[in-house]
Amino acid sequence: MENSPPKTLVELLKQATAAQPQKEVLRFKQDKQWTGITGQELFERVRRVTLGLYDFGIRKWDRVAVLAESGPQWSITDYAILSTGAINVPIYPTQPVEQVEYILRESQPKLLFVSNAKQLKRVADALQKFPDLHIIPFQDISNGENLTSYASLEARGAQLLLDKPGLFEAISTDVKPADLASIIYTSGTTGEPKGALLSHANIVSNAMAAGAVFELEPDNQILSFLPLSHIFERMVLYLCLYFGVQINYSGGIETVANDLKEVHPTLMTTVPRLLEKVFARMQKTAADKGGLSKKMFDWSLEVARQSSDYLAERKSLPLTLSVKRKVADKLVFGKLREALGGKMMRVVSGGAALPVDIARVFIGAGIPVLQGYGLTETSPVIAVNSIKQNRIGAVGRPLPGVEVKLAEDGEILARGAAIFQGYFNKVAETASVFTEEAEGERWFKTGDIGKLDKNGFLYITDRKKDLIKTSAGKYVAPQMLEGMISQSPFVEQVIIIGDKRKYVAALIVPEFEQLRSWAKDQGLDASDKSQLIADKRVVDLLKQEVNRLTKGLADYEKVKRIALLPKEFTIDGGELTATLKVRRRVVEEKYQALIESLYPTGAE
Repeated sequence: MENSPPKTLVELLKQATAAQPQKEVLRFKQDKQWTGITGQELFERVRRVTLGLYDFGIRKWDRVAVLAESGPQWSITDYAILSTGAINVPIYPTQPVEQVEYILRESQPKLLFVSNAKQLKRVADALQKFPDLHIIPFQDISNGENLTSYASLEARGAQLLLDKPGLFEAISTDVKPADLASIIYTSGTTGEPKGALLSHANIVSNAMAAGAVFELEPDNQILSFLPLSHIFERMVLYLCLYFGVQINYSGGIETVANDLKEVHPTLMTTVPRLLEKVFARMQKTAADKGGLSKKMFDWSLEVARQSSDYLAERKSLPLTLSVKRKVADKLVFGKLREALGGKMMRVVSGGAALPVDIARVFIGAGIPVLQGYGLTETSPVIAVNSIKQNRIGAVGRPLPGVEVKLAEDGEILARGAAIFQGYFNKVAETASVFTEEAEGERWFKTGDIGKLDKNGFLYITDRKKDLIKTSAGKYVAPQMLEGMISQSPFVEQVIIIGDKRKYVAALIVPEFEQLRSWAKDQGLDASDKSQLIADKRVVDLLKQEVNRLTKGLADYEKVKRIALLPKEFTIDGGELTATLKVRRRVVEEKYQALIESLYPTGAE
């Protein structure tokens, strides 16, 4: 781009749309067909919605909430809110109703965008507490009290564009880098959510730095399916628009598999859960075929693992391994690449630890998986791997403009332009996450434990507050153990427990599709989940899997007992946050009796 780099998200929009006026910058599915919006059309729609908001009385520093599933309308609304100088308060479309009420009560938005009638009905109990809050649905809904249609909002803006042609430029250029862009409520694995204050400068600096690291080729396409209410996906889409990557909005997690085959993206951001599910389905398909097919599949996976370090570090394969890989490519790898659309050049994984074995398999199969790391409070990326420098098991090197160091206890500290301004209305909580030094020297305390290698690659070992201390005084990192155990094809979810206990134990949700297939082969009745997990042979199988995957650990780190659960941890059940992180305290309270049974009196 000829312009100087943008300093606000409004400047980013203007530069990006001006640079590609006739290119379809956003694509989405409408009436079963993919359709697009050009750069010029995007900018014009943002102008109309911006002035519609202005006509509605929205002014600089006002707060506007968005409770909606991701899509082009989310992005248009976001850019419009930002162009007025107002602050976007995104709310997860799956956020529990009581948390929606909490966020609305604390942030006091002047306006609320809601996606559709179903979402409106879901949060109706919370909205009753705010009778004066005006609501604008993305989809047309029958007129109701305090409801204004999106079309009429846009029409009001279009009229104002005609009446006052210089107004949009006047209000949008008044947005400064230090102005707040968003209040993003963190997931709240413990306690109530906290609103992280992110400025335009915070987010733009992160997008520009991440874009420089990725060195994206021209004509890239991204399939976006993660929620835009999360700063990770939102920042990535800002980056994509600016760097000329065409954005394709998936219909959601349910349609991702089909969308991948239709869009053929070159880039995707994901959470490890999706890659784990793709891998588990491949394993099940191979297991169902059995015989020679299963042996060839397992052999191909081993070839992928052996090839992964060479490919990640862009080194030539030894001749024998190269020949094996060509065979494995025809047998297995080509099909895996096709499942992801056939043209994938980068899969960026964040939000949780990526199991090393999953990374090895995908990278070895020719799908570069790049693990990254960050938090809402860091806008969000602290470190990420790149195509040129990809270290399996690490979360990459710190982004340009982000400094990282380790505290004496191993906690990762960060500072730089992307670090947030603090928590909304929470002075004590803000102070608690910064080191007590002079303002310019303060470091943000991430709460994660990690290590840096001699080449500057960062490794995450665990959450500081999640570390388990056994009654013998030994520290155990539960996330490391969970990552190892989750590599089993028979494990869907796992949580490690044992704080202040004699030994470490595990609650495991089996991968029931895989388990039922195994059970039928053993002549077991697999129709009832509760009966299946109560069978000693099933428990023994899972215990053998745990022992197999953790055999290299110290004795105090090994899982001594397990309990199997019949239901997945879910957001609706309260065990998962909106970003799919486990709420350990909730799980431990919910299954307290079961956990106690794992620690009988006198057990060693």
